[in-house]
Amino acid sequence: MRKKAAKHNTLPDPKFGEVQVTRFVNNLMYDGKKSKSFDIFYGALDLVSEKSGEDGLEIFRKALANVTPQVEVRSRRVGGANFQIPQPVRENRKESLAMKWLIGYSRKRNERSMEQRLANEIMAAAKEEGAAFKKKEEVHKMAEANKAFSHFRF
Repeated sequence: MRKKAAKHNTLPDPKFGEVQVTRFVNNLMYDGKKSKSFDIFYGALDLVSEKSGEDGLEIFRKALANVTPQVEVRSRRVGGANFQIPQPVRENRKESLAMKWLIGYSRKRNERSMEQRLANEIMAAAKEEGAAFKKKEEVHKMAEANKAFSHFRF
């Protein structure tokens, strides 16, 4: 049997001392430009707290929680046919999916800077709207629709 890959432990970020923030920034990063990613993230949180009047980090946590999926569908071949089988999402995958969706959909927005895009997507997700939240709802609907095939789970 093959060996499992060793888990890397991520260092907490310099400003808030949060590991979750560092993970988010690592996902946000392009070409190893980590300090630029931190600048973008902190700038976005400043914009969020400016616009909402609340703590930016708390709103970010709320947004992540709102975008986090509980179930997803996985393809499985049974007797020559492919079925979409709903399955619960693993804990670490939940968080990474939520982060990737938040970042991906904020990149697709059309505000001027990435800071603004990220800030607006975070605020939208915290209010349970926006593209990333819609994606989560879509995934849940798919799982609900394919509930009949859940007995094929492996």
